[in-house]
Amino acid sequence: MAKKTVATLQEGKKDGRSYSKVIKMVKSPETGAYVFDEQMVPNEAVKDFFKN
Repeated sequence: MAKKTVATLQEGKKDGRSYSKVIKMVKSPETGAYVFDEQMVPNEAVKDFFKN
């Protein structure tokens, strides 16, 4: 019974996966150490995030 309820709830959220979490390693100008830049971006903007 619970499986049907969970499946029904997930059916309504079709736009929930239109965003991706992207992580980019960036060298800090101050210390020279690497830091991680994490963001949630729309799937269409993933390539633009890694270009910059």
